[in-house]
Amino acid sequence: MKLKQKITPFLSYPHQAEEAARFYVTLLPDSKINRIVRNPANDSVMTVEFELSGMAFIALNVGQPWEFTNAFSLSVSCDSQEEIDTLWGKLVEGGNAIQCGWLTDKYGMAWQIVPAQVSQWLASEDTDKIGRFMGAMMQMTKLDVRALQEAFDGV
Repeated sequence: MKLKQKITPFLSYPHQAEEAARFYVTLLPDSKINRIVRNPANDSVMTVEFELSGMAFIALNVGQPWEFTNAFSLSVSCDSQEEIDTLWGKLVEGGNAIQCGWLTDKYGMAWQIVPAQVSQWLASEDTDKIGRFMGAMMQMTKLDVRALQEAFDGV
């Protein structure tokens, strides 16, 4: 794999590295499996090198019951409510909805599925707008772009 980025996240799974990587690459455009490295002793999958929207990851089978925590999450900036709805629906299946656009998927990985506008809203110098936005977001599980925009605008 040609190094495109200096830091590559390793996602460790007890034994579902290939399954998880194959699932993840179906979710986002510009995603693919680059290489699968097998253990020469038993031909089991050791690592899966893959890309999600052009960002490189490596999934690793550790053979132990390691678990992800919400201290690390993957945040996806979505351009529309439809994109949020579609991605959310696929990721939350078999997982758990949390709050404020967060969920854990069926492998335990934490995700934030957010509107692309979030960074603009948070960059506002109007603290009242930010407060209304944050208040609305705190009441949501899956995020509603229109409701968040209305809260930000004070509508």
